[in-house]
Amino acid sequence: MEKALQEFKNYLIVEKNASPHTLDSYLNDISQFQDFLTRSGHAIESSTIQLEKIDRLAVRSFMGHLYEKNFSGATMRRKLSTLSSFFRFLCREGYLKTNVAKTVPAPRMQNKLPAYFSVDEMFRLLQLPEGEGFLPVRDRALLELFYSCGLRISELVGLTLEDINLDSRMVKVLGKGGKERLLPLGRHCVEALKMYLNIRKDKIREFGSGTSKLFLNYRGTEISTRGVRKVVEKYIKQGNFSGGVSPHSIRHSFATHLLEGGADLRSIQELLGHSSLSTTQKYTHLTLDRLSETYDKAHPRAKEKPAMK
Repeated sequence: MEKALQEFKNYLIVEKNASPHTLDSYLNDISQFQDFLTRSGHAIESSTIQLEKIDRLAVRSFMGHLYEKNFSGATMRRKLSTLSSFFRFLCREGYLKTNVAKTVPAPRMQNKLPAYFSVDEMFRLLQLPEGEGFLPVRDRALLELFYSCGLRISELVGLTLEDINLDSRMVKVLGKGGKERLLPLGRHCVEALKMYLNIRKDKIREFGSGTSKLFLNYRGTEISTRGVRKVVEKYIKQGNFSGGVSPHSIRHSFATHLLEGGADLRSIQELLGHSSLSTTQKYTHLTLDRLSETYDKAHPRAKEKPAMK
């Protein structure tokens, strides 16, 4: 199986142009499936996984195992999709005759709306980094850029100095599937980036780093996805925000605030880098919920109880 897995990895990199994040996600899902097969005994012969012996029951049992471990429906669907992609590749390469994962029904999706910050909460988050040292200046720029453009964390981490043009107030972003998009920068974001780029030069000189990545850690090397998560989570905890918000909630807040401000869905779709409008439409539920709540509180007829007949 290791040979087939290495070929699949090369296929993702060369043919599908998968990002490092997507590649890690696929390989982690398959590794988890391998561990399950080894422990459960499915498709095992002479202590080795036999690809041709992986059947529908093995995949269904894996889904059942994930369910017992309280994985969400969305996560289970993604893992099943990963297996289906893997098996489709194995069929193409002659390792398998049928894609057994394709016959397994996908778990039901929970209609869970994304958590987001209110406008006031978002402004308060942006003001939390205090001080003029490298870390607070970097964190202010990082948060401002995050919210100004509604980026994914992987997109933020991947930015280089060449991607930023402060004169034209634009940033070039490499999104999912290697798709590029140009995004405008807000004035507050530009000012925060100017301050950061000045102090960034000192950090480069201090450590002799030659990286072109925009955001650095305290050692002068490029910050990781995990590093960005830790930065944002620190300020979320510091600000004592409620509602289950997370680093990704900044992206949700960007989209929700634009929609509330009158932006159309097509424009928001392009800004977010969504390939499908249906992915963007989930934000309409957030604004409709808020409109309904406001209506119930403010409209005279909504507050008045109907007379009993």
